[in-house]
Amino acid sequence: SLNDALPICLVKKLNTEKTMNNILILFGHPAFRRSTINAALREAVETLDGVTFHDLYASYPDFLIDVPHEQQLCESHDIIIFQHPFYWYSTPSIVKEWFDLVLEHGWAYGSTGNALEGKITFQTLTAGGSQENYCADGLNLFTIRELTTPFRSTVNLCGMDWLPPFAVLGIHQGLPEKDRVRHAEDYRRTLIALRDNRVDLDRARVGELLNQDLNGLINEV
Repeated sequence: SLNDALPICLVKKLNTEKTMNNILILFGHPAFRRSTINAALREAVETLDGVTFHDLYASYPDFLIDVPHEQQLCESHDIIIFQHPFYWYSTPSIVKEWFDLVLEHGWAYGSTGNALEGKITFQTLTAGGSQENYCADGLNLFTIRELTTPFRSTVNLCGMDWLPPFAVLGIHQGLPEKDRVRHAEDYRRTLIALRDNRVDLDRARVGELLNQDLNGLINEV
């Protein structure tokens, strides 16, 4: 075989590379320059090996989304993350436009639409309200997990492997610098672990938020 003719060190490198997941972050924030938390999250992950950071507003200021290009990006990555502020319990407009145009019948869903099947996906959300506001007795009446069910239903129709959101809450109360650093480090740690197949996906799926118990989800090496 090919591996038999290669030095052991190179064989190990090739085998390691085969187990790594490629991650695509679809970033949508219309006022990114004013968001210190999104700036911190972005800076923590955009240069990671195996990560493609794709700023939708920067790429499409006219909202003319290049559908074939976006579909090719999705096809060439194993994990697709939608990072955006949680505007009115939903997404900024360009993220919705992306869903409307890119997830075509016959490509993303339908009898022949299996391009996204099996790919891991989740949302990275930032929201003004605190965790206490996202419950039946809170200001927003529902949990983050409940409010993001349209996203879950959408990716389920596409045959994707859904994970709960990575959420940073309480932005309007003002996040101290140490908390911004902690959330950014948690985001980087999460993406590295997902890239390297070190996340307990079964345990992650049943949680309220992806980042609520990283020590329990991530297999450290």
